[in-house]
Amino acid sequence: MPIENIPEIYFQNIKTDQDIFVYDFKMSSDVVKSKVNLSMNMFSFLQVGKKQVHFAGTSVAVNKAQSLLLKKGNWLWTELLDTEAVYYCKLFFFSEKKLTDFLSKYTNNVKPYKEEVPYFVIENDDYIAAFINSLSSNTFTDHSYSDALLVLKFEEIMLYLLNKYGSTFEDYLHSLISKEISLFKNVVESNVNSNLKLEEIAFLCNMSLSTFKRHFTSEYKEPPGKWLQDKRLHKAKELLEGGDLKASDIYLDIGYNNLSNFSVAFKKKFGISPTDLSN
Repeated sequence: MPIENIPEIYFQNIKTDQDIFVYDFKMSSDVVKSKVNLSMNMFSFLQVGKKQVHFAGTSVAVNKAQSLLLKKGNWLWTELLDTEAVYYCKLFFFSEKKLTDFLSKYTNNVKPYKEEVPYFVIENDDYIAAFINSLSSNTFTDHSYSDALLVLKFEEIMLYLLNKYGSTFEDYLHSLISKEISLFKNVVESNVNSNLKLEEIAFLCNMSLSTFKRHFTSEYKEPPGKWLQDKRLHKAKELLEGGDLKASDIYLDIGYNNLSNFSVAFKKKFGISPTDLSN
């Protein structure tokens, strides 16, 4: 799966050195787990459809009643059409320089801020809906005062969200310029019980698959496929022993594409079939 460099792929009609800009994004087919290298922080104002994103060890799903602010970095995201067979969102990008300028102007950056999650979920309201409707890539490319207008729009939404969410949002904004990098083990171990493939976990670690495998074996003293399978099968055994779930309920979440493969691996590991535990 190729990596999409965003917002670079949208640079056809804008200046590449622009610190703030808007892009109207539309599509007519579902895209599942696309690999995205996001080089700028980005608001995703979803208007039609659904979106799920993965970053390192975390994930979140939103619909048109919510918006997302995402930090720059490597993401996996899934975009799904609405019943109207269309997906539409407005993307609002801003550079770290503009964010730093804003924080220096409006906040008191006197203490260290520790990053907790790479995204911020925004609950849309009437004000935010009106703000989204005021955004259009056409508005801010053909106007002689486009750059100045964009700075005002950027400050407007930032100030409104600071007013709406208070210190929670302020702390998140400061975390966006933090140089703290997620540790390799944190990414790996937070995805033990996900259904992500090795290639996808490697991507979230900012590594090629071959580099990821070498680094993993050095850290854990065994190949990643074997290690993850062992952890996931133990998790499956724990879930089945709870008595509320069947093998057919959990095999996808444990990282298997079909029930048969899961059953074979489970029996090889524990000497009994998963149905023996759930009966």
